[in-house]
Amino acid sequence: MTSDISVIGGADGPTSVFLAGELGPGPLNILGLIFVVLLLIPNIVYAVKNRDEKNRCTNKVMNVIEQTGRYGCMFLMIFNIGILEFGFGSAGMFLTYLFGNTLLMLGYWIIWVFYFKTRTYPVQMALAIIPAVLFLLSGITMRHYLLVVFAVLFGIGHIYVTNKNRV
Repeated sequence: MTSDISVIGGADGPTSVFLAGELGPGPLNILGLIFVVLLLIPNIVYAVKNRDEKNRCTNKVMNVIEQTGRYGCMFLMIFNIGILEFGFGSAGMFLTYLFGNTLLMLGYWIIWVFYFKTRTYPVQMALAIIPAVLFLLSGITMRHYLLVVFAVLFGIGHIYVTNKNRV
């Protein structure tokens, strides 16, 4: 006797239903929205506390690459637009996305605590690298290749600009 339950990427029936129903091709990625909001909170707090701080990077091309990558990543993490995105290939990819991004976010927030206490260059660079890795991990695990492209752009631009704004 064969089972009538279809599977997604080898996932069992209940997992397939969860993946298709909650993280399927709908227009909004709720988990992506949560991760973006969690990335933004410490940045907003920092910006409010340091209103007079200026960007010392004078390379306009790199500033544009950083901002294009940043906003492209945030948009694509939240909205499913159907361009070069194929969804999670398996339950394992979904779990990698969920737990990998959760660990990256936890590390990011912990590092922000250190940065608020004492600004150092290694901590500053970690705060530049972790969001790029989070976006890249998301793009790879969701097979969202446009997000991967924007994550690479953001990583290159953000690391460069952060280096120019070295504390």
